[in-house]
Amino acid sequence: MTADLKQLSIWDDPPAAPDAGALRSSFEHRVLRGLVAEWENALWLLPDSLQRAVRKPFFAIRNLPGRLGCWSPEKREITLSREMVDSGRWDDIKEVLLHEMAHQVAHEGLRATSEKDHGEHFRQACRLLRANPSASGTYLPLHTRLQQGESLDNRDRIVVKIHKLMALAESSNPNEAHAAMRKAHELISRHNVELIGRGADQDYHSVFLGAPRRRHFRETYHLADLLQEFYFVQGMWIQAWVLEKACMGRVLEISGTLKNVQIAEYIHAAVCRYIENAWADYRRGKALTRYRQTDFSIGIIEGFKTTLQQARTAAAGSRGAQLPVRIEDHALARYVDQRYPHVRAISGRVRRHDPRVLADGTEQGKKMIIAKGITRSDGFKERVLEYKHES
Repeated sequence: MTADLKQLSIWDDPPAAPDAGALRSSFEHRVLRGLVAEWENALWLLPDSLQRAVRKPFFAIRNLPGRLGCWSPEKREITLSREMVDSGRWDDIKEVLLHEMAHQVAHEGLRATSEKDHGEHFRQACRLLRANPSASGTYLPLHTRLQQGESLDNRDRIVVKIHKLMALAESSNPNEAHAAMRKAHELISRHNVELIGRGADQDYHSVFLGAPRRRHFRETYHLADLLQEFYFVQGMWIQAWVLEKACMGRVLEISGTLKNVQIAEYIHAAVCRYIENAWADYRRGKALTRYRQTDFSIGIIEGFKTTLQQARTAAAGSRGAQLPVRIEDHALARYVDQRYPHVRAISGRVRRHDPRVLADGTEQGKKMIIAKGITRSDGFKERVLEYKHES
């Protein structure tokens, strides 16, 4: 054996675990690389003249009490709050980054050197970058606000009714539970149709569903289609930094009103948990691959979609309902078009599926009951999902 090779025996001390400082440094290094990648990605939204005028800045993560981030013209540095980076999701981090990048563009590209921090040139830069002009100071990111729950006005009777119906969907009687869930979906649809039909002024928001990944399985696209078809949100697969892999990947971002984003995020999480529980039960004692898990998951989503389609058809055909089978929210479409002006279609190779596993998943999906999608005080903190295995 040559002298430069060393074998560890069972008597040797195990390798020292990395200390907290090393782990912190590694984590922040990956975040900083992500900030650079997201900055470069956003630069393409600017006109050519501004792209040439704006140079890549330095990036830093520091303790910033009471602030989410800042742009320093003197240092040419974008700094993000360590507290926000530690506790935030990547869409929250990206939102603050774009806000600070807008300050940089206003200063270096639009030459607004003597303007107030949030003046007209800054707002122009925000429009170009699709940045949130409010994402600074004590601003709470959308996901934090959703977690804390939206305080609903008691006068919003339609939402209160939906809450009560979602509570009824906890019933141990399957027929009663399904009827309550279908009625709740009908009221959600009726509420949105009425707002869209009269052209009500609405604010739209965007949030990531799940974490950015290099690869997404086919069931994630089916679930995205379900949310877009039934829950009055619009989905877009966008590029985003995958922190664990230290590279760019993709993530589903949904856009809609605050209430609809809240409902859609709840449904997304509930369906994913249902699939996880149902698959663990279904695969027990079977030699099934990851591809069969995709078949089963798609079946569950399609089975649940059947329930929603039946609710929609029944509502549209009921006496005096005057509820269309589908309605287009043109204002939401304009919001998404403005947010993402350059869109291209993506496609992938569809693998062969197991029709038996797909059919079993579809039957299981028809039994799914989702309850408590909205409450008056605690948003979607209480997530109730009924999963029953029937032998």
